[in-house]
Amino acid sequence: MPVPLREEIRAADGGAEGRAACCSLYHRAVELVGKRWTGAMLSVLLDGPLRFSEIKTLVPDLSDRLLSERLKELESEQIVERRVHDEPPVRVEYALTDKGRALEPAVRALQDWAQHWL
Repeated sequence: MPVPLREEIRAADGGAEGRAACCSLYHRAVELVGKRWTGAMLSVLLDGPLRFSEIKTLVPDLSDRLLSERLKELESEQIVERRVHDEPPVRVEYALTDKGRALEPAVRALQDWAQHWL
């Protein structure tokens, strides 16, 4: 059974009476994935693990500082994992977790919408 995106509320002014309020979990998800550059980063990571420099190449105009910040946020939410390969030279890759890969239908749908409407 799908989780409701909105919760029914009663408004004092009557204009929104009977309408559903935005669900706090939905709002949190949109704020997380909708942050500047995050959607683009998720999009390129859907095709597999990438190194920091590869993400930067595939998402033009993204600064090192902001890329690092977004990767840390996505790691803390367990959407992206950081993998360190110790063989010389040391290599660090970023990959989507199962939780991150679960976003694929939403990311693909948004890509389709953008191709059609923008």
